[in-house]
Amino acid sequence: MIMPKFSNPATPSIHTVLKKRINEYFQQKGISSTGDHRLYLKAGILLTVFVLVYSSLLIFSSPSWLVILECVLLGILTASLGFNVMHDGAHGSFSKYGWLNKIAASSFDLLGASSFMWNMKHNVIHHAYTNIDGVDDDINAKPFLRLCATQKQHKIYRYQYIYFWALYMMLYLFWVFFTDYKKYFTGKIGKIHLPKLTLKNHITFWSFKMLYLFLFVGLPIYVCGFLPWLTGFLLCAAIAGFMLSIVFQLAHTVDETSFAFASPSSNKLEDEWALHQLKSTANFATNNKFITWWLGGLNFQIEHHLFPKISHIHYPAVGKIIKETCNESHLPYLEHNKIFSAVRSHISFLKKLGKD
Repeated sequence: MIMPKFSNPATPSIHTVLKKRINEYFQQKGISSTGDHRLYLKAGILLTVFVLVYSSLLIFSSPSWLVILECVLLGILTASLGFNVMHDGAHGSFSKYGWLNKIAASSFDLLGASSFMWNMKHNVIHHAYTNIDGVDDDINAKPFLRLCATQKQHKIYRYQYIYFWALYMMLYLFWVFFTDYKKYFTGKIGKIHLPKLTLKNHITFWSFKMLYLFLFVGLPIYVCGFLPWLTGFLLCAAIAGFMLSIVFQLAHTVDETSFAFASPSSNKLEDEWALHQLKSTANFATNNKFITWWLGGLNFQIEHHLFPKISHIHYPAVGKIIKETCNESHLPYLEHNKIFSAVRSHISFLKKLGKD
């Protein structure tokens, strides 16, 4: 397909102004824009606890209530590793060393999802063409949800603001056992063709998929039995799926965010890229230090979309610069002070699109 084009930015563009101010901040502080000991310590804690919980489920015969708690915790840790380790690694912001970024990104492969497919879907497509129907695969949830006014309406969508809770719980299962394989065999993400996979890409894809099936399906069934594994696995997957879904949805599919479309005659979008990002992205609960730590700074989505190469540990400081600059330039800076406010806005968004 022919990709839409953004309008030419003003001189200087808002992105240029922001880059200058943020570069000055890092120079004055004398620090790198990538991760540091704080991120490495957090990654170490999350990985250690994940291994301990996984091992406990396999080795010990614990009471049912404790097994349930451990499965819930494993689901939380699965999503948290994705937010904090894989996400920064995939964007090259986990470390200044490329090899360490690759290891961090590969944590997603170990958890069942292809980092190669994620890179194409998220880094290449979503970050460039956020909330553009027909291009951004993140808003393509057909036939289950209607996430954009240009998408076809069906009667079932009248109830999407009710059933989305259960649907989001299925994301991880759908991702690990279906969508990665669909992209692999069709060679496409939505309407966009993947680059030709190298031999290394093929080997990596299948090696990690087989390793995941062994570690999280075959071995647990052998040790614990089918029904105990199935119960625990579904619980873990539901928790991880819901967390992964809701965090990214709160950033782009709320009442305040916009959905651009190109002019049919020129295939050109109204705004420049940076302004488009400001209009299509929203923050939430940025003053909550625990949520920021837990979600890997993904509540600072504006900062992340404008500067994905900066590690999330710097987002609180970078966010102040971006917000101040937007206010000076009378540009949008969308945010919800509380996470519950963002959830309400997402529900309202789904309800309106369902009735449209």
